Amino acid sequence: MLSLFRQRSPTCVTIKLRSDTLMFVVVWQFEIAEDKIAAFEAAYSPQGAWAQLFGASPEYRGTELLRDAYIPGNYLTIDRWASEEAFRAFRKDHDREYETLDRACDDLTSREIRIGAYSV
Repeated sequence: MLSLFRQRSPTCVTIKLRSDTLMFVVVWQFEIAEDKIAAFEAAYSPQGAWAQLFGASPEYRGTELLRDAYIPGNYLTIDRWASEEAFRAFRKDHDREYETLDRACDDLTSREIRIGAYSV
């Protein structure tokens, strides 16, 4: 286990690495045109179409939708899963529905980037 603890300097942060993964998260960034924001927020919110689809898995732990406070139309989503294996099993079992919804939401985004997938 590696731990770095905050000293007196405000530039240091605490980092802990451990072998037990508590959760798996997938983070996406989106750029949305102003006229598409309401529809985007409806689809990507914690109660939206994506969360409803993910909810088919008992291993899905929820979605956060974050709106940038300074850049209009800039968003992050954080999708939480019990494990990477649970996420992969969901994708395998629901690939058709996932791809259908992804295509249906294509027109809502100007740009979409997968920031990463993380074990936390």
